[in-house]
Amino acid sequence: MDSEYQRTRRAAHAMAARMGFYIHAAVFATVVVGLALLNVLTAPDELWVQWVAFGWGAGVALHAALVFGRWPRRMQTWQLRKIRDLRADM
Repeated sequence: MDSEYQRTRRAAHAMAARMGFYIHAAVFATVVVGLALLNVLTAPDELWVQWVAFGWGAGVALHAALVFGRWPRRMQTWQLRKIRDLRADM
């Protein structure tokens, strides 16, 4: 059974991970909009911004999957198991 401290610590870690994702998504959106404006103003016949959006967007999607998917719980379980193993060895 987890203590109140452990639950609070995990919740704080999850919140930090979510904030990291929100910052990543906001920077992505801001930069892609800026690059799209730059692309349209400087070379409207040659659109290249979609490649940047696609590549970086894949990274944002992976980040979202890691933060909001099942992976964080599995990672926490693995980390806790390893911490217990290391403590037992000391």
